[in-house]
Amino acid sequence: MELAVGITACLLALGALLLEIRYRHRPGNDLKLTLGDWQHEAREQHRYLLIGKLEFRNHNPYREVMVPEVEAMVKLLSNASLEGITCKTQVIPRHRDEPPRADNYWFAYIVKPGEKTGLEIRIDIRGEDLSQLQTAWLQVHYGTYGPEGQILKVRHIVIPLNFPGTDMPLRWRSTPGADVLPIPTHILTPLDNPVEVVKRYALPHAQPGDVVAISESPLAIMQERWHYHREVKPGWVAKRLCQFFYRTSSLSTACGLQALVDISGSVRVIFALVVGAIAKQLFGIPGVFYQLAGEQARLIDDVTGTLPPYDQFIVLGPDNPQQVVLAIQQQTELAAAIVDANDLKAVKVLAATVNVPIAFLEQALISNPAGNGDEQTPLVLIRPIGSVASPKIAPKEADEAISLNS
Repeated sequence: MELAVGITACLLALGALLLEIRYRHRPGNDLKLTLGDWQHEAREQHRYLLIGKLEFRNHNPYREVMVPEVEAMVKLLSNASLEGITCKTQVIPRHRDEPPRADNYWFAYIVKPGEKTGLEIRIDIRGEDLSQLQTAWLQVHYGTYGPEGQILKVRHIVIPLNFPGTDMPLRWRSTPGADVLPIPTHILTPLDNPVEVVKRYALPHAQPGDVVAISESPLAIMQERWHYHREVKPGWVAKRLCQFFYRTSSLSTACGLQALVDISGSVRVIFALVVGAIAKQLFGIPGVFYQLAGEQARLIDDVTGTLPPYDQFIVLGPDNPQQVVLAIQQQTELAAAIVDANDLKAVKVLAATVNVPIAFLEQALISNPAGNGDEQTPLVLIRPIGSVASPKIAPKEADEAISLNS
């Protein structure tokens, strides 16, 4: 009798284990909302009309996932008061088999396995003077309903509204060995492509032999390597180990450290912290933690570390920066580098094209010409002293309908 009970218990435990393994390896509510293709359909003194065409994509190849609700909210960011400025947002279903309702009601819709469906978002901004608007921070709240139950999600989309002219006069600065030119851009977003940003803003000021340096955080933002602070759920390790970092470190908060744990894993972070502490306290060797915890340990920017609205996000370091600089060089013929510089005269070069000396970049950028405040100059053009000036490349005329997807 006891043997039968034992066998039954083992079989039940094995069955539960197999069920759990199956559950963990099967995709759940794997439905994603794309950034979409955005256009400025109207860009007038008193009115901006932004239209985005987005898609819900069901990446679950076995199960249907339903979208019972969708709502959109917009936060405008401006250099001046928003008094007198109105913003109306409209979400329109664009299903292939169902027309939208006239009352703008989002009816629950089934997205079949491996398929997609569309939606259109209209943002209508009106006011006496819209010239000081910088960005529209769109938050699309939607629910997914399927194998994992109901899960509420938020898609953050930052849409630039103000674009500096490429023919504006800029001031070169002298440094030992090179002249540097900080170049302002619009507030960069994942709708931007780094190569197109360089073409638009840096090429009109460049000449052969110049090097264009891109700050690492704006590049990471263009790659959408961020986490909204409310959506980060710190675990046991992050909550307890963050207290061992200096108070100004981006890893000194539970959410900031959790961002690293999600990348490197708990075991690696614990190991790096223990070995790093021993190396520093017993042998006087600093920085061992960052060598062991991975490249991202040095690059994570916690909330408040970047320009609004990204001050609400934990921004990671960029992905594959070497590939980015190679693409820039191939398409613009400019040497390029991805750098992390600060006002403490620390410069770290994450990637650079061939034949660009690291020491030259560090010396040229040691004063941090891009700044760490609200300068909004993520590009710096570096010109070795002794280069012969050549005519500027004329900036291209902007299209009447401005595309926000480079």
